[in-house]
Amino acid sequence: MTTSQLLKDPKPGVARREGHPGIALTVIAACQLMVVLDATIVNIALPHIQDALKFSTTDLTWVVSAYTLTFGGLLLLGARAGDILGRRRVFITGILLFTFASLLGGLAQEPWQLLAARALQGVGGAIASPTSLALITTTFPEGPERNRAFGVFAAVSAGGGAIGLLAGGMLTDWLDWRWVLFVNVPIGVLIAALAPLYISESDRHPGRFDITGALTSTVGMASLVYGFIRAAENGWRDSLTLGSFAAAVVLLVAFVLIETRAKEPITPLRMFADRNRWGTYVIMLSLSAAMFGMFFYIVLFVQDILGYSAIKAGLAFLPVTVAIAVGAGLSQALLPKLGPKPFMMVGSALVVIGLAWQTFIRPDSSYLGGVLGPMLVFGFGMGLNFVTATVTAVSGVAQHEAGAASGLLNAMQQVGGSLGLSILTTVFGSASKDEAKKQLPKFLGNSSPEQQAQFAKTHQLPAPWGHDVLAHGISSAFVPAAAMAGLAFLTAWLVLKVRKSDLESLSGMAGPGMG
Repeated sequence: MTTSQLLKDPKPGVARREGHPGIALTVIAACQLMVVLDATIVNIALPHIQDALKFSTTDLTWVVSAYTLTFGGLLLLGARAGDILGRRRVFITGILLFTFASLLGGLAQEPWQLLAARALQGVGGAIASPTSLALITTTFPEGPERNRAFGVFAAVSAGGGAIGLLAGGMLTDWLDWRWVLFVNVPIGVLIAALAPLYISESDRHPGRFDITGALTSTVGMASLVYGFIRAAENGWRDSLTLGSFAAAVVLLVAFVLIETRAKEPITPLRMFADRNRWGTYVIMLSLSAAMFGMFFYIVLFVQDILGYSAIKAGLAFLPVTVAIAVGAGLSQALLPKLGPKPFMMVGSALVVIGLAWQTFIRPDSSYLGGVLGPMLVFGFGMGLNFVTATVTAVSGVAQHEAGAASGLLNAMQQVGGSLGLSILTTVFGSASKDEAKKQLPKFLGNSSPEQQAQFAKTHQLPAPWGHDVLAHGISSAFVPAAAMAGLAFLTAWLVLKVRKSDLESLSGMAGPGMG
């Protein structure tokens, strides 16, 4: 059979243009890059989104949480779908769904439309991201070639955040905030078109979908997050606040009961039997809770108080990504010799210091004096934890369960970020209201008639009084963020207990674990 005949009539599931591993890896890595950078690329645009769609500061957190909740909640279900239905098929489906949601988000005219699109983006990301990593194992043979592919995938995952910061700043300043979403459309269409040409379909494995478990966990966490955000604006006695917390308790308890009885649970509870593993999950949950809040509120500070443009804000965050990369590189090099506990303890302690330092932010704080220093300490501490947590989560796990163990860690990161941001928002909202009451008499006694007329229309205090309110709310929000990092430190100190067998397994897992 000639080459032309093979192209016209390929075997079912076989790539039409086999033999191009470089292009196949580019397609897979491009998907991961698009999903990873989507959080930071949107973060930089948050102040512009707030102005355009009239979000309150507390409601603005949903632009982040709507994505991370569905992404984290459905991540393991997406991985299961790839195994059962075929990874290439599921990969393309996830990409197309993510692309369509990005288009809808860019076209949004109302806050609810953007939030719905962001939630749908999370669903698409949850389908595509775990499948893209799994496709490396089916596309590249075991050995140096697969290890190089894992290295590229890990580099893209680590660098996606920094790329998103710069891209978000450029697109927002040069075009419009909507382009941080529109940019995904041509990329997603191209990835979906190239995938069947250069990536072969994987074998299907029989199994069941734990839809009930995935939905109860995701909706339960969404109810919990909504309760905290609602409390920030309406107080703890509000009927919807109390109702959302009650619903969260019922749904999350139901989720645990479902997982204990399911034949193929979406979250294997046996993963929590090992103290090193569940301790690592708690550490990742706590640190991610603090990290998402740090990025969210410092973005508001540098743009709304320091007056940075979107591009300048993106550049302002690059040092923290460099610090994360340095910490990650150091821990990966020394992990087989020292084991994970020292890195998790020191890393978590540095995160606590960085966040505690940020509680001193004031309206007159400069970038160099009040932002850069704590961000570098924070970033280096987070870097020490990232690779360490990944390796510890999969060490001692059977090969066929390594995907579930690492997937659960990723889910903890996304869900922890959503939950932490909502808790910080509750503190921010309460502190901001108290400070606004203090600033209002000063405003009324020292403002012009034009400023007072504008306040009557928007109910937002202008600068400098508004800067006092925002800075006080931000500095107050970093108090629970530091406490969350403190929980990570205590867990690393009191729970982690590394055995000799764990240390012996680390050298073989440190590389791919970054993915």
